[in-house]
Amino acid sequence: MKQNNIARILTLSTLLLAPLLLQAETTEASATERGLAIAVEADRRDAGFEDFTSNMVMELRNKQGDVSTRTIRLKTLEVEGDGDKSMSIFDKPADVKGTAFLTFSHAIKPDEQWLYLPALKRVKRINSKNKSGPFMGSEFAYEDLASQEVEKYSYKYIRDEKIKTAEFPDGVDTFVIERYPAYEHSGYTRQLAWINKDRYVAEKIEFYDRKNDLLKTLISSGYKQYLQQYWRPSEMLMENHQTGKSTLLKWEDYKFKTGLTDKDFSRNSLKRAR
Repeated sequence: MKQNNIARILTLSTLLLAPLLLQAETTEASATERGLAIAVEADRRDAGFEDFTSNMVMELRNKQGDVSTRTIRLKTLEVEGDGDKSMSIFDKPADVKGTAFLTFSHAIKPDEQWLYLPALKRVKRINSKNKSGPFMGSEFAYEDLASQEVEKYSYKYIRDEKIKTAEFPDGVDTFVIERYPAYEHSGYTRQLAWINKDRYVAEKIEFYDRKNDLLKTLISSGYKQYLQQYWRPSEMLMENHQTGKSTLLKWEDYKFKTGLTDKDFSRNSLKRAR
């Protein structure tokens, strides 16, 4: 009799808890679907640019506040059905002049990246398992520089939040979503992104390391719209909370639909980059 009573209690408890468990599962699924929907919409709004070029100044700041500067030219080619191709060419200072970095981003399979070092006159392939390392001494990892394809992450909607920025001192409405890298060798367990509700661009992203501790924060600002559709920042500040270092990227002279082709993004083109 005692065992039967216990069984009845357990059965009753299960029946009472079932709606709550179902509601929790539904809420979790809804958050996942909404997070993915936000990412898909952001990707849709940025599709169709074909290609663009830009100039950039990279400022490296150490913990003591000392700054070193690098001048870089960039070009990007949109690839339908896959990740974008991009190339960065260093012009200054003299010790890095001629260095060129090529990325073939992919939606699902690992990105392919190569670095041309003029002093050695050779092209070095970046190991697909070592993308968490710093790019050219900056606070940007190699994996940060590949195009952020939707398929590279799973998503979860967290909340709506109004945040203050340099452009919106009174606050701007954002979606806060969490994204989890599908890439097994990522240096991050998760990223928390604040997505502008109007423009569908990231105002801020927090990066959490493999121990799930806050590692870096990226603030993008000075957005301008090109061709009445494509938003691009004029500045991107990456702060490393664990080392006290930071890297500021200053972008200018964006030009879209310049006629770039696959030939401009071959491994041989790295050596010819000027």
